[in-house]
Amino acid sequence: MSSRKAELHANLVSVQERVASTALAVGRNVDEITLVVVTKTFPIEDIEILYELGVRNFGENRDQEGSVKAPAMPADCVWHFQGQIQSNKLKSICEWADVIHSLDSAKHAQKIAELGTNARILVQVALETKFREGRGGVDPDLLAEFLEDVITRKRLNVAGLMAVAPLDEAPEPAFARLAELSAKSRSTWPQLSTISAGMSGDFEAAISQGATLVRVGSSILGHRAPLL
Repeated sequence: MSSRKAELHANLVSVQERVASTALAVGRNVDEITLVVVTKTFPIEDIEILYELGVRNFGENRDQEGSVKAPAMPADCVWHFQGQIQSNKLKSICEWADVIHSLDSAKHAQKIAELGTNARILVQVALETKFREGRGGVDPDLLAEFLEDVITRKRLNVAGLMAVAPLDEAPEPAFARLAELSAKSRSTWPQLSTISAGMSGDFEAAISQGATLVRVGSSILGHRAPLL
C-alpha cells in the first residue's frame, strides 16, 4: 500500500467511524447517511485510490474539474455538483452530475428541465441571517413559493434541501432550522427526503439534525495546494 493510499484509508475510516458514532448517539441508522467525498482541486489519482477503498460518491465545485474527472471514472460513481451554478456551465454540469446541490434560481430550474437531465436536484437554502455575496440560496421565507414553482416543472427531479452553516456562528441552530424547513416542506411534498448539510468542520452537528448527505473533503484528503 502506497503512503498516500494508507493516508487516505486512515482518514476515510476515521470519518466513517465518526459518522457511525454520531448516528448511533442520536438514534439514527447510519445507512440513512451518504458520505460524499469532496475531491475538488485533487487529482484523479486520489479519486482512483478512494474508489479502490470503496468510495462511490464524489463531490466537485467546478464544472471544469467535474467534466474531466467524471468521464474518467467507472460508471458506478455518483457525482455531486455543489458549487454555485453558472448559466453558461449548466449544460455541461447536467452532462456529468448525478446530483446538483445548489439550485436557487427559477431560471436555472427551467434550463435544467429543458435539458432533460436525470440528475436529482437539491434546493439550496440560505440560512444566514444576512445574505453574503456569492453564497446564494433561497430566502427561507420564500422557500415554499420557490418549491411550488420548481417542483411543478416537468422533468425536474427535486429531491430535497441543501444548506451551508454560517461561518461565524455555531452550526447547530442553522442545521436545526434546516431540519424544520425540511420537515415542513415534506408535509406538502413527501419526495423532499434529502437533507444535504455538513462539511469537514461540522458534519457531526449536521447528522445530529437529520442530514442524509454530508460533504467531507479536507478531513479525508487533507489540506493541500490546488493541483489543477
